[in-house]
Amino acid sequence: MKKGIVAALVVLVASFGMNSAMAEGKIAVIDIPAVVAKSAQVQALKKEQQDKMKELDNWLKVAQADVDKQKTQEGKEKLLKKYNTDFAKKKETLVKNYETKLREIDKNITDTISAQAKAKGYDMVITKGAVVYGGDDITADIQKVIK
Repeated sequence: MKKGIVAALVVLVASFGMNSAMAEGKIAVIDIPAVVAKSAQVQALKKEQQDKMKELDNWLKVAQADVDKQKTQEGKEKLLKKYNTDFAKKKETLVKNYETKLREIDKNITDTISAQAKAKGYDMVITKGAVVYGGDDITADIQKVIK
């Protein structure tokens, strides 16, 4: 019983300490999906990815036509195997390139948020979806900088 009371007191004191620390700090909230949607870098990457997918689609059409032109089944199978290998390499390169650029954009956005938050004296930035009430919404400020 005594241990239960001590544990409850420890939780109460820790909770009070966290609440008072949070009350003293300046907290910002940000709508990350809105920032990403407005990012010129993200829009450019999407456009680039669409263009590359069209190129890959055109390549596939040419490859299919080339396979269809083969006279023998053996020739078709051999050429199809070659094109499947080439396709897998092209797709892997495309995905790796996209992921690398996406990580760079994510880092840029995160660094921009951190820099802006520090410059404006915020101690913490929390995603808007996790906050029911409170915090200064800095989404529009970040969107202006990210462009």
